[in-house]
Amino acid sequence: MEKMMEAKELPTMDAIPQERKARQTGLRVVLAVLVLAALSVVFGGCARKEKLYIYNWTYYTPDSVIEKFEKEYNVRVVYDEFASNEDMFAKLKAGGSGYDIVFPSADYVSIMISQNMLEKIDKSKIPNLVNIDPSVLAQTDYDPNMEYSVPYYFGAAGIVVNKSKVPNFEESWSIFAREDLKGRMTMLDDMREVMGDALAYLGYSVNTVDPAIINQARDLVNNSWKPNLVKFDAEAFGKGYANGDFWVVQGYPEVVFEEILDNQQLWDDTYFFIPKEGGPAYIDSMCILKGAKNVDLAHKFIDFIHRPEIYAEFCDIFGFPATANVPARKFKTGDAWYSEDELANVELKKDIGNALELYNNAWFNSIRVGE
Repeated sequence: MEKMMEAKELPTMDAIPQERKARQTGLRVVLAVLVLAALSVVFGGCARKEKLYIYNWTYYTPDSVIEKFEKEYNVRVVYDEFASNEDMFAKLKAGGSGYDIVFPSADYVSIMISQNMLEKIDKSKIPNLVNIDPSVLAQTDYDPNMEYSVPYYFGAAGIVVNKSKVPNFEESWSIFAREDLKGRMTMLDDMREVMGDALAYLGYSVNTVDPAIINQARDLVNNSWKPNLVKFDAEAFGKGYANGDFWVVQGYPEVVFEEILDNQQLWDDTYFFIPKEGGPAYIDSMCILKGAKNVDLAHKFIDFIHRPEIYAEFCDIFGFPATANVPARKFKTGDAWYSEDELANVELKKDIGNALELYNNAWFNSIRVGE
């Protein structure tokens, strides 16, 4: 039975920190940095600043946090972005080098450790590790002692709905089977996410290695969900939602809400939920890449992120609960798109070893074949 969802109160525009309202999304504000750098050379004769090269998810570390780090340590951060773990991993394996810090999810941390792609963490240089939530650390059995990775954020993707276009819906992955919404919906271009959604909907673990169950999930996506989708998209779904092309999108709430900051009506009409069946969760971590040239500075950055006031700023700007840093919760001033309680039914994606080939086959040779 479908119903109109009214119970959960999402943040109003007034509840959003001014920093988030002012933030330019998707682009680094590099012009000011270049101008300041030029002036420092012309007028100050200063030495060239040390650089930290970061490879991170899109929409994931606020400009204000980067700028504070640059100012405090008199360095420059060079920031590059990826849209999926698969893209990140493929680029690094193909020879993409020069990065110091990368932000893989748990399953890829495990893979990268096994392939000797990461430097060991010197925990003596990161005193703020004491701030990390023990309940998050308890899930990091792929690196239980933080030898190679430090948790950055624990969360989950969900579904964003335009309530003015879709007034009645169930908080379930089954929304993608609705033929009346055909041509107005997207799902992430992310194999483990989409397959994990289908597995959770069917009542299975998102980490199953059973070929028959994986095939069931493949068939659900192919036969019930995919026919109603515009596309699988991990990069432009926020913009597509903002301009009205899409009414229902699977993805990360911060990506959508950053795109609609200037549209009060659409903001009020937008609703985010994590489906009742659960689904894949992620722990994204900060890792230092093998061969990094700025290892000491990388440790400083990781420690900086886990200062409670800095972590709270990161969470407030993106509308996150402070899931990974306990003392940061006292410093938060803004509301979140979802609560920690709403993560109760999700399941962390883990490295599934050779069974990954079963997922690759279902995804690339069936669901995405010919695209």
